[in-house]
Amino acid sequence: MLDLKFIRENADLVRRAIHDKGEKADLDALLKLDVKRREIIGQVESARAEQNKMTGQIADMKKAKQDATDVIKAMRGLSDKIKSFDDDLRQIEEKIYQIQIRIPNIPHQSVPVGDAGHNKIIKEWGSFTEKDFTPLPHYEIAEKLNLIDFNRASRIAGAFFVGYRGLGARLERALINFMLDLHVDKHGYVEVFPPFVTKRDSMFGTGQLPKLEEDMYRIESDDLFLIPTAEVPVTNLHREEILDGEELPIYYTAYTPCFRREAGAYGKDTRGLVRIHQFNKVEMVKFVRPETSYDELEKLLANAEEVLQLLELPYRVVNLATGDLSFAAAKCYDLEVYAQGIGKWLEVSSCSNFDDFQARRANIRFRPFKGAKPEYVHTLNGSGLALPRTVIAILENYQTDEGTIMVPKVLKKYMGVDIIR
Repeated sequence: MLDLKFIRENADLVRRAIHDKGEKADLDALLKLDVKRREIIGQVESARAEQNKMTGQIADMKKAKQDATDVIKAMRGLSDKIKSFDDDLRQIEEKIYQIQIRIPNIPHQSVPVGDAGHNKIIKEWGSFTEKDFTPLPHYEIAEKLNLIDFNRASRIAGAFFVGYRGLGARLERALINFMLDLHVDKHGYVEVFPPFVTKRDSMFGTGQLPKLEEDMYRIESDDLFLIPTAEVPVTNLHREEILDGEELPIYYTAYTPCFRREAGAYGKDTRGLVRIHQFNKVEMVKFVRPETSYDELEKLLANAEEVLQLLELPYRVVNLATGDLSFAAAKCYDLEVYAQGIGKWLEVSSCSNFDDFQARRANIRFRPFKGAKPEYVHTLNGSGLALPRTVIAILENYQTDEGTIMVPKVLKKYMGVDIIR
């Protein structure tokens, strides 16, 4: 969330961010309400000063044994006036807040301006070996090898849910363990295992609410949400806390299932694993000092890249344009892996810096040094990685002409086999 003073003093910048991100927030209404708010605050302060003056006057009159009835009556009228001002102020501040929470984060100056067509590819890594046969799409080879059961999962939970079995289930588990081990043992993250449901205020803290509520699975009786990503519970680990500056940076990694209704996405990528309602993901989350956050973003990106490099999957890095950025992000890199069977680049990670946007919403602060005034941390997160599309790339890129799947070298010790038959 943006600070109200910042919005007031940088109205043109905020207006441009709203436009460039394609959001809807009535900035002009907020600015008018803010003017009215400050007028009322001035009136309240003036009335309270007069009230204090009257209090002293009444005390002096009583001390001098004078009749203070008229002054007391006037002060009561002033008290009623102040109460009315306070009521008006609360209503105005609530209106301001409802607009303020719908204003997106400001894109970083290095973010391209425009819609998704202006996304900029900044790096490509690896190459795929041209096959002398046409590789099957993942959903066909997965069914042939009995790795994924699409039909039974749909009977259990409905469309866009899948179930893994046999070596398919083992591949999923192998990827999770490999990624967690890499991030903990080499990259220095602390592994956590958070709840898979979260309260409304946690969803608000990371920016999913109020904008994306229709995309979320909600348990109405308890007003809880199934998490759309581990970003939500892990970022909220330090909600309403003041951290010791010497502890920063703090790195966490977590495996969780993720649940997304993706309302409005029906009709897109309806076959296979490209778009499903429940999927597994390993997440990385950082809490850092503001002056280091963009260096930390590059390190976060490198951590996610190393997963793909070790899996020997060709990928590219995309600097997302303003119109493709999330509501809360200031800058985001997408990692897209190439899948030969369906001939598409697929997003497997988004690595984002949120500046202090999430920290303000979740009230996560730190003291730069002992005795210093608390400041808001900067938060970052990135997928390391999302599994469905990583599995797609493995099934399609490691496919052989015999209809088997070669296991990536780095996964062999986790899988216990060299070939998926």
